[in-house]
Amino acid sequence: MATGRRGQASYYIEGNTVRKMDVRRAIEQEPRKRLSNETRKNRDRAYHMSFGYVVFLAAALFVAGYVLIGYIQLQADLTSQVETIASLESRLNSLRLSNDEELTRINSSVDLEEIKRIAIGELGMVYAEEGQIIHYTNEGSDYVRQVGDIPKE
Repeated sequence: MATGRRGQASYYIEGNTVRKMDVRRAIEQEPRKRLSNETRKNRDRAYHMSFGYVVFLAAALFVAGYVLIGYIQLQADLTSQVETIASLESRLNSLRLSNDEELTRINSSVDLEEIKRIAIGELGMVYAEEGQIIHYTNEGSDYVRQVGDIPKE
């Protein structure tokens, strides 16, 4: 036998024979605490907000809203730019593909034997002979700039 609060005896029962507690009865038996006047005044003061505190909260809410709206706008701009870049990259790839196809078509349509026949037969062009070819050595840059006529030997 154990003694509970207020000197009442309570018994411990184990197993499936434990009695179910009557919750309504337990609530009625518990004493209600009385609040002191000081505690009640402190709680009343905590429930009321001063004008300065309300202004501070409103300003903080305004600043947080401004920052969040700016953040959302930046996110939207970023998403828009990513979509624009993706569409431009897609367009670039399709243009490169069409350029490559056009270059292949042009190269396959050129008949070098026909060009040679026209150049020699109709235009009178001839191959260069041994003495007509002049070789230059360039040591300073990648190209040669001609500033005068090529001398004839």
